[in-house]
Amino acid sequence: MPPPRILLELTAILVLGIGAQWLAYRLRLPSILLLLVFGLVAGPVLGFISPDALLGDLLPPLVSLSVALILFEGGMSLRRSELPAIRKALVRLTTLGVLIAWCLITLAAWWLLAVPLATALLLGAILVVTGPTVIGPLLRHIRPEGRVGAIAKWEGIVVDPIGAVLAILVHEAAELVREASVGEALNHAVLGLGRTVLVGGGVAVVAAGPLVFLLGRYRIPDFLQSSVLLMIVAAAFTASNLIQEESGLLTVTLMGVLLVNQKEAPIRPLIEFKENLRVLLISGLFILLAARLKPADLEGLGLGSVAFVALLILVIRPVSVLLSTLGSGLSLREQLFLAWLAPRGIVAAAVASVFALRMGEEGERLTPIVFAVIIATVLVYGLTAGPIARRLGLSTPNPQGLLIAGAHPLARAIAAALRDAGVTVLLVDNNHENTRSARMQGLPTHYGSVLSERLHEQLDLGGIGRFLALTPNAEVNSLACLHFSELFGRGEVYQLLAQAKDNARTETAAALVHGRAAFGEAVDHETLARRLAQGGTIKTTRLTATFDFAAFRQQHGDDAVPLFTLEDGKLTVITADAAPSLRPGVTLISLITPRADPAS
Repeated sequence: MPPPRILLELTAILVLGIGAQWLAYRLRLPSILLLLVFGLVAGPVLGFISPDALLGDLLPPLVSLSVALILFEGGMSLRRSELPAIRKALVRLTTLGVLIAWCLITLAAWWLLAVPLATALLLGAILVVTGPTVIGPLLRHIRPEGRVGAIAKWEGIVVDPIGAVLAILVHEAAELVREASVGEALNHAVLGLGRTVLVGGGVAVVAAGPLVFLLGRYRIPDFLQSSVLLMIVAAAFTASNLIQEESGLLTVTLMGVLLVNQKEAPIRPLIEFKENLRVLLISGLFILLAARLKPADLEGLGLGSVAFVALLILVIRPVSVLLSTLGSGLSLREQLFLAWLAPRGIVAAAVASVFALRMGEEGERLTPIVFAVIIATVLVYGLTAGPIARRLGLSTPNPQGLLIAGAHPLARAIAAALRDAGVTVLLVDNNHENTRSARMQGLPTHYGSVLSERLHEQLDLGGIGRFLALTPNAEVNSLACLHFSELFGRGEVYQLLAQAKDNARTETAAALVHGRAAFGEAVDHETLARRLAQGGTIKTTRLTATFDFAAFRQQHGDDAVPLFTLEDGKLTVITADAAPSLRPGVTLISLITPRADPAS
């Protein structure tokens, strides 16, 4: 291929991948759908991108290494603190659930797709995986309450290396059956599984240990930390695969889990780097893998493929979840939600493509079926999982709760008043003393930085529908509002100004305001904190026909600062850009300052 053509195709992959991500964000669609559409148009439809001619023998290792980095990044989202509440259900889903799904998918493929049993077994192994790169955005959109969100996230990441390892063991066992006996094939598969677990776990510990040691003692300069991390992950993945084939995915997943749950070394900059890398890798991989399909592959998808996909969604996933989670402590509503959330993603596509390259014509039959499953599951679950979660009572259709940045005395006083009024609240702060004091008051609290890109994955946002930045730092408030506007929408992110806008020192503050000015532009953090320290209280007052807002003002004076209103269960943050409803029947939450005794 001429160099100009190579450059053109590489640029097209980058432009189409990032462009699809941005367009999906603007249209509020799962990004994987547009990535697949763009890849199919650029590949089999227009023939503009030809991955095999472009990359040749580099394509399989490039795909494998990219998937490894994606799973490592996914492993860094798995917090040990989530395990106690979900361990039993998670273990059953990733063991018994995988086994049931594998058997049922194999039977469905053998019956409906008329493929050889060995190919059906391989397809079943590939399709037991779910899609963490798809489930994550769906969970952020749905914001399910309780433990089901954590279970879905853990399952999506943990089952991916399981599916990949299962696929390679099935492939090797099938080859042995042709040359030896079924008993020898089974024995080889069991021993291979044991070696994979030992090698994967051992290499993960060996690779993560020195990295934590070096980071914890500041032996790696900041500008090299991300590069060194990338080097070690790639080296661990390759070394693990050389020792035991396809154990590398387990290695990198465990490495991510080990790194994020250790306390010896700071890893926040590494997490931010991996998030950016993940977006690039997912964008490029989906374009490449979708572009590999041929028009004949798409034309070969008939009624059998449609029936197979329908059976996968409507029967196999519900049956595997319901049977595997019996006695796990999950309620029927939680079981039904998990039964309706199994989109396939990048790992299924990558593994299918790798086997297509290995197995030739027989393997090529797998790829279009897998991509049909990916497109159908993303579309079905993406459009229906939210309404079903709300119907099951696991997601609030119009959540009124408040996520508050800050757990200092002012934030705690506001949160306590809202909690007492029946509003769900959650405080986030990276100051141990503040979070400790909040917990002593019985307030839900998360210790961490509000600017962390992974915060939304670490929090249970069930019932939370808006964000309020209350830190005394204007830059932190502004950046936090900018970040959470993607989750809650710009109309539901608020920030308390560090200094009131009528102050001459804050003429340039407007450039830092990315949230609506909470409690009005004449109110700032310093003023409210000072009044609270001087004996002010957060008071809840129900306005009536005899005690209206005018009477409230007469009793408490102009120093009283209205903060929120509650009407028919709906919380409204009082802002300068919208007149609050202060009619009788409304509950007013305000900061009341003690008035001086006129006689003194």
